[in-house]
Parts: sequence; structure tokens; C-alpha cells
Amino acid sequence: MLFNGYRSPGFPGTAFFKVPKNLSGSESGLLNLESTDAKCGSSPENVLFGTPSMYELDFKKVKWIYLYLFSFTLGGIEILFVVLGWWALFSKHGIPASIEEGYKMVSSTQFRRFTYTELKKATKNFKVELGRGGSGAVYKGVLADGRLVAVKRLANEFQEEFWAEMTTIGRINHMHLVRMWGFCSEGRHQLLVYEYVENSSLDRHLFKSDILGWKQRFVVALGTAKGLAYLHHECLEWVIHCDVKPENILLDGKLEPKIADFGLAKLSQRGGPGSDFTKIRGTKGYMAPEWALNQPITAKVDVYAFGIVILEMVKGSRLSSWVVDDGECDHEQDSQLRKFVRMVKREIQSGEDSWVDKVVDPRLEGNFNKKQAVTLIEIGLSCVEQDRNKRPKMASVVQTLLECEDETTILT
Repeated sequence: MLFNGYRSPGFPGTAFFKVPKNLSGSESGLLNLESTDAKCGSSPENVLFGTPSMYELDFKKVKWIYLYLFSFTLGGIEILFVVLGWWALFSKHGIPASIEEGYKMVSSTQFRRFTYTELKKATKNFKVELGRGGSGAVYKGVLADGRLVAVKRLANEFQEEFWAEMTTIGRINHMHLVRMWGFCSEGRHQLLVYEYVENSSLDRHLFKSDILGWKQRFVVALGTAKGLAYLHHECLEWVIHCDVKPENILLDGKLEPKIADFGLAKLSQRGGPGSDFTKIRGTKGYMAPEWALNQPITAKVDVYAFGIVILEMVKGSRLSSWVVDDGECDHEQDSQLRKFVRMVKREIQSGEDSWVDKVVDPRLEGNFNKKQAVTLIEIGLSCVEQDRNKRPKMASVVQTLLECEDETTILT
């Protein structure tokens, strides 16, 4: 018996072998291993059973089969991707219209530099004027992608460094700040491109016949405070507005406030003692005493102007007429505000419950929330303190307003 390469005549069992038909053997199909020479010849037809050589040919065949199969599969996947890509690009139904419009909106709303030709065409040669201020006129326009915009044509020329600051301002985004889409600087043509806000500025709804109800006034006060708090404390680059006034507070379709023109102020150095301004910025009647006293300019100048706006919203009329008549001096304008502040403080000290009715806009005919009115008046008085260290931060103003936002006795 041949067992694992050895001859074992005394093996007690019986072994059966499956052999090819052409292998010679006895008529009964059993091989006489004792009479068979165990040495195999070198003929390629002779294969030793149970040795690796009998699998050698099959292994090579299997290896090539797997290689061919992998290659064909990979090629098929590549062809499939190419076909799907061409189909998506050229098929009319390849991309849903909503996704395509969304992509256009995202790509078009990036802050960028416009050409003067673009803005001239968008405004139809600056045809529709929305307003005019000390820094320039504002015109209504429509961009090539259909967006309504407000294009501000600056009256003064600025250095190129200012436009670098505009790029930083363009990255600032808040629900209570007017979004800046871009700018243009070509020679003497310098323009800013803002989002279009439907309901114009606060002064047109506060000092004219189309007055705001109390609920809307409180919403405007809270939203404006949130916008300024974001500029002062939350955004990556602290910004001092330097020109807070009703004309720079715009109202959208839901009468929510959006602060405009904040990009015209210099960026405040985070953590610094104050900003180095080369000239006075702001509007007469809303400027803090620091400007005249040549003191460092900080975010407290915005707090001062916000206080005046709040008191004007409560009273329903101007406290500082920034439209200066001939012969009228700033001291007379400032005395109007000081006179009102002294009057309100006397009424508060009197202890009478009816003092609020004497301060709040009579056109509301008593339809206002008393607690909210008292809160706004107290905030306004603290914001217009001559000593800037006594003025609150905008973050604390927001917190105070939020505490009385959800009053159930609001009258509109």
C-alpha cells in the first residue's frame, strides 16, 4: 500500500482510487500497487495524485478568470458613470428646477465687486431715488438675476483700504442688519449694493401720518437692540455704527427692523481702548458727547444714539432735529433733548401713576403697554447719560427688553 508517499504492505484497510479511464489496471478496476512501480516517469501525462502539481494548471486558469472579471466590472462601472453624467448634463429633466434655482441663489448671493456698468443698468441710469442722506443718494435697482437692490451712490471718495473693510463687512449677516451684496469702485464712481427693504425707514412711519402701533414700536426697539448687540459683541469683527438714527432703521414687509449703513463706520479693534477716527462721523442730534470732547470713540456712541431713538419712538416726535436751520446751533438742539430728559425724571420722581401717559405718543390714544413703556423710557434715559461709563451695553439692553417682551396686556 502506498500511504502518503510511503509503501506500506501491512496497511489493514482497503483503499479506493478514482483514476482516469485510460489508466491501465486489472479487469476488476483495482490496481495492484505491489506490482506497480512507485516511481513516476517524467512524462507530462503522469501526474502524482494528492500533490500540488495536479492543481497547478487549474490555479492559473482561475487567477486569470478573476482578473478578467474584475477588469470588465470596473470598466462597466466607469461607462455607467460616464453615461449618467452626460444624461444629467444634457437631459432637460436631469436636475429639478427647484435645485437649479437654489444653486443660482447661493452662487449669486456671495459678496462681490460689481462694475459700474452693471449698476448703471440695474438702476436704469439711477432713475428711481429711494432717499438721500449725508453720505449719498440711494436708488432702487434690479440685478441681472432678478434681485431687488438698493444702490447707494457715495458722495465722498474713499481710499482703497476702505473697500478692504467693506469686504469684511460683507461677510456680516444678521436678521436685523441690512445685507450688503457688494460694492463698486471705479475711479470716482463708488457705490454700495444692499438688499432692498420694502417699507422704507422708521422715520416715515414714526413722524408722519402713517404711524406705528405700540406693538410694532416695541418690536422695532427690540430688533434694533439685537442688531447693535450683534455688531458690538457677537460678530467676528466688532463694528461701531456711528450713525444710529431712524433714517438708518429700515422696516421689511413684516415691519421687522433692519439696521442700514453700518458698513460706513470703521471696524473697532477688539479689546482696544477705542477707535482712531480721522474725522467726526454721524448725524447732528444723535452724536454722543465724546465726539465734541475728543475722547476715544467706543461702542457707547451707538448706545447714546440708540437711547435718543428709543425716546423718540415713545414720544412720537423728534427730540433732536438733525435738519439744522440757518442760525440754529448744536447747543440749542442738544438742549431740547436735555429738557425732555429733565422733565421725564421729574415726572418719575413725583410718584404719580399717570406720568407715563404724559410722555407716550398721544396719537396712540392710550393704546400701549404701560410696563413696556416704562421699560423703554428707563432704557432711553440710561443710554443718553453724558458719562459714557454709566451707559449700559447693548447686550444688557436686549436682555432687559426680552424680559418684558411676552406681556399679555399688549394693546395695539
